[in-house]
Amino acid sequence: MPNVTLKGNAVTLVGDELKAGGPAPDFQLQNNAMEEVTLASSAGKTRIIATVPSLDTGVCHAETKRFNDEAANLDGVEILVVSTDLPFGQKRWCGAEGVDKVSCLSDHRTVEFGKSYGVLISGGPLDRCLTRAIFVIDSNDQIKHVEYCSEITEHPDYDAALAAAKS
Repeated sequence: MPNVTLKGNAVTLVGDELKAGGPAPDFQLQNNAMEEVTLASSAGKTRIIATVPSLDTGVCHAETKRFNDEAANLDGVEILVVSTDLPFGQKRWCGAEGVDKVSCLSDHRTVEFGKSYGVLISGGPLDRCLTRAIFVIDSNDQIKHVEYCSEITEHPDYDAALAAAKS
């Protein structure tokens, strides 16, 4: 598993580390209308999947807003922001922030997405939250780009993720 820290303290992640070139695991998440969303829900598109601990934190807030702004320039790309925040909270946050070009999805019920993508935090202050990571998945469900952020409180490499999505 990748080495990840929270303010310099080691974080334990559950699941297998994903690598570029491999298949994207399927998933079942809830959108903020409480509907099921799977990998097949966006079949035929390139997907940027950003995992964040919570939309109610500064970096997660800024990251989701940045991807919402970038979405207007990405034809054929769907951006999914996944956390364990409840769908009700995600809906409230998106409405308050004017976020309408990315899909905020919740893994709160089973955290199986977190395990499948190797982003589920076990123990510590963020227990059962997801670590900050970016996955770019092509239209054939193959992983093109992976970044597990080494420090949860820092931003991902937006340029690398966007370049992978456009290529």
